[in-house]
Amino acid sequence: MANYQELAGLSARLDRVEFVPRADNPADRPHRFVYYITIHNNSLRVVTVSGRKWLVVDAQGRRLMVEGDGVVGQFPRLTPGDSFQYNSYHLIASDSTAEGAYLAKDEDGQDILIRIPQFKMEIPGQKCE
Repeated sequence: MANYQELAGLSARLDRVEFVPRADNPADRPHRFVYYITIHNNSLRVVTVSGRKWLVVDAQGRRLMVEGDGVVGQFPRLTPGDSFQYNSYHLIASDSTAEGAYLAKDEDGQDILIRIPQFKMEIPGQKCE
């Protein structure tokens, strides 16, 4: 990601995080946290989000990198003043933090990085170390 640059006015905001218990989660990652994010384009450029990278770190310091194309199956094109809201989730085994970045391109083909602020996922009844 060395060639990616941040663009003033382009940001991601964590709106909220919710613990959502579900019986169908895998046994090795039984806790589901749904997060809600808004990407704001208050820059003067048109930007298209092409991918994302997440780093999830659990209470024991184990790291999991999650990468993929687009955002929830979409490739949002944000003109100046636009926002894109979505929700998704992480499955975890213990209290964890998540942070990352969206990868995008502007109308001139410049690689753009939009940082995702770090947030905690604390399982009810446990304490984040």
